[in-house]
Formats: sequence, C-alpha cells, structure tokens
Amino acid sequence: MFPRKKPAPELEPAPVVEARPGAKNRPTPRRRDQEAANRRPLVGDSKAVSADVKARQKAERAKAREGMMRGDDRYLTSRDQGPVKRFLRDMVDARWNIGEFLLPLMLVVLMLMLLGGNNPQAQILILPVVYGVMAVGVMDAWLLARRAKRRVAEEFGTEAPKGTSMYVALRSMQMRMSRVPRPQIKRGDPVVPHRH
Repeated sequence: MFPRKKPAPELEPAPVVEARPGAKNRPTPRRRDQEAANRRPLVGDSKAVSADVKARQKAERAKAREGMMRGDDRYLTSRDQGPVKRFLRDMVDARWNIGEFLLPLMLVVLMLMLLGGNNPQAQILILPVVYGVMAVGVMDAWLLARRAKRRVAEEFGTEAPKGTSMYVALRSMQMRMSRVPRPQIKRGDPVVPHRH
C-alpha cells in the first residue's frame, strides 16, 4: 500500500586533488562573492580626509604664494619665469613710472565728479588733465618697453622674448604695491641681470 522508500544513495568521498605547480589549486569563487568584494563606494568618506591633510595642503598653498610673491622661479607661472623676465621686472621696478599714478588719479577724478555734481566747468578742467596724463603714461610705457628690449639684447645677447612690450607696459601701469611678483629692487638701484 505504501511505496517503499528507496534507500539513500551512498555518498562517495570527494576525490583528492593533488596540488599541481602552476595550477589554481582552489575552487573558483562565485560571481556574487566576487562582485561584493569589488564593490567600493563612489564617493569617499569626507571624514576620512583628516585635518592633518587639510593643514598640510594649506601650508603648501601658503608656501607657493609666498614663493610667487618673492619671485622664486619654482612657484612662478611660465609667463614670469627666467632671468630675462626678472631683468624686465627690475627695469620697471627701479624707476618711477607715470602709469602707476593713473589709478589713483582716476579715483581722485571720480571723487571730484561726484562732489562737483554736473558742473560743466569742472569737467572742462578735469578731463583734459586726465587724458593728458593717460597719454603721457602710455608714451612712457612705450619708451620703457623699447629701452627694455634694447637692454635685453645687450645683456643676454638674444632678442627679447615675444610679448616683452606688453609685459613691461602692463607692469609699469600697476601701482608698485600691487605688482606680482613683488618688486625685488629699490627705486634708483642699478639693474643687472640675474643669471641662474
């Protein structure tokens, strides 16, 4: 009436596999286990970035900025690197430049315009002075750039690099305290090349 249960098949012992040199000698891991092992978060843990690392980065940035201000070639952009560029900067910094007074003059003119209102006499007097100073400043920068090119050829025996005129003119139009890199020479000092 009741079917007889079949006896369970006898389990054969697993075959013993001898370790072979050069063989894997281990079972292949399941795909699910491999994918789980390879899973990493897409965004790193922000807490993992220690305050020590941030402090070090801040110190490195401060050191780089200080080096750039000091005129250290290691921290300068390619536009400012090299002994020729240092020489050009020194030529500008060793003298008074009319262009460095343009920004303060513009601020004074703006104040006078605001205080004077729409007084046409004030505008007739002030505007020619401003345009005159601007014209003299541009002429001064142009003459300085020509002289700088000539001096580079004399001192270094090569033609001045491309963009020298603009480099010298723009620096001469900046106020001394706002120039980057900072002036490395006092006004009136002799300008000599600094070769590495």
